[in-house]
Amino acid sequence: MSKLTVPLAIMLAVCALAVVTARHQARKLFVELQSMERHGRELDIEWGRLQLEQSTWSMHSRIEQIAQGQLHMSVPDLKHIQVIRADVDTPAEARP
Repeated sequence: MSKLTVPLAIMLAVCALAVVTARHQARKLFVELQSMERHGRELDIEWGRLQLEQSTWSMHSRIEQIAQGQLHMSVPDLKHIQVIRADVDTPAEARP
């Protein structure tokens, strides 16, 4: 029995170390997963803020205000507006 005891004890020690190493690795990966999920939530929040900011910056009234104030643009009179309609049936290359 003593011949079998030493190899079994060594195998038991190796298996125990493997279990400890595997558990440690699993815990490290779980902590990393939680960190990545938290980072993903933060990115989602930032994405929402950026979408809100973009919608604020692209509001029609804000663009019109900047066009009038900084660029000195104005809406033309109706007599200066011409509407040109293209024929849907005629290809663009064949139009005069």
